Amino acid sequence: MPDSRTAVVTGGNKGIGREICRQLALGGARVVLAARDEGRGLAARDALMEEGAETLFYPLDVTSAESIERLGGFVEKEFGRLDILVNNAAIRIDQGTWGENISLDTLREMMEANLYGPLALCQRFIPLLKKSEAGRIVNVSSAMASLAKMKGGSPAYRITKTALNALTGILADELKDSGILVNAAHPGHCLTDMGGPSAARSAEEGADTPAWLATLPTGGPTGGFFFDRKPFDW
Repeated sequence: MPDSRTAVVTGGNKGIGREICRQLALGGARVVLAARDEGRGLAARDALMEEGAETLFYPLDVTSAESIERLGGFVEKEFGRLDILVNNAAIRIDQGTWGENISLDTLREMMEANLYGPLALCQRFIPLLKKSEAGRIVNVSSAMASLAKMKGGSPAYRITKTALNALTGILADELKDSGILVNAAHPGHCLTDMGGPSAARSAEEGADTPAWLATLPTGGPTGGFFFDRKPFDW
């Protein structure tokens, strides 16, 4: 991997996203922590900087084309290229619902954040990733997206993350001759706001595989779905 890699991590103000920022920054990357909540984003940046993890904050609403363009323009002006894009930002507001009663408005809202946002970010940043010697896209997915393990409950979350996995495979194939590696990661059930207090894994454990995929060497895997650095069932 080239020195002075630049990374954008969405939803980086808390939980797994913040830990991905920390691991990448401590590994030598210049990390742009992107998040919708400016107060929490700045607080996360300050805490990471105190640990010696060089981090910049930039506000981002993944459901806003204008917000994505502002971030893209900032990265292009400041760095001229992008080496790593981690699509971590996501929402889950369908707990306790089932396929037979999920509101279509809820599904649409989650599609905007969990699929359309990552797709729009990839579209904006692929030209900058092509300028990198080792571009990497990592989509933070979930075991709940696995068709092989599909169950009921939280249907909107499952649908949006399964669609994100499909996007991973599509882009991996389309970019296979560009040097850009595109992969998805299941972080596991982690102690985060989304994971809840009953989770058995730490955010640090959950961030390990996304951070690993973000720093794969040339010739590494592409178009895969990974958990604990091992292939996971689609």
